[in-house]
Amino acid sequence: MSQIDEQLRTELQRQGVWVTSMQDLYNWGRKNSIWPLQFGLACCAIEMIATAASRYDIARFGGEVFRPSPRTVTKKMAPQIVRLYNQMADPKYVIAMGACAISGGPFKQGYNVLKGIDRYIPVDVYIPGCPPRPEALLHAFMELQRKIDDQKLTGTDKAKFLKPDQPSEFPVPKFGEHDLEPSANAHVFQPPVIER
Repeated sequence: MSQIDEQLRTELQRQGVWVTSMQDLYNWGRKNSIWPLQFGLACCAIEMIATAASRYDIARFGGEVFRPSPRTVTKKMAPQIVRLYNQMADPKYVIAMGACAISGGPFKQGYNVLKGIDRYIPVDVYIPGCPPRPEALLHAFMELQRKIDDQKLTGTDKAKFLKPDQPSEFPVPKFGEHDLEPSANAHVFQPPVIER
């Protein structure tokens, strides 16, 4: 489709004629039909439930179909999270909600708590807090929609899930002698280099 002048587009819209590109239509459909797969702590799950209730009404953004599964993100649950992520169809996006999902939160010194889910699957939007308020989840949801809306279908800067060299599935960690193996997925997490 050739580029259309913005004044002409505005005038056509005033007359009731909508002109758009296939990419804009595709992204509009994807950003307004997000089906969340909830996986997190009980305290963050309560805030997520409040976001879906009538006061905040996340259904306005196309995200009302919750698949609830509230659990703690422990090392025991990490393989299941990665397995669920691998089973989801592309495109798939991750919102890490709360301190526990981001970095282990107040339980990070425990031997069984994962130090952040971003070690195993790519996270698109982080929501800090313990637990974050429903407004923060709505903001993150709108930020994810903005990211989806900005994705390109063609060209060198097209969306990651459309590039054949980008992994869509990640190795599911297993319990080794002392910890999860691998300790992180190399395509997702690179530990910071500490210079002394």
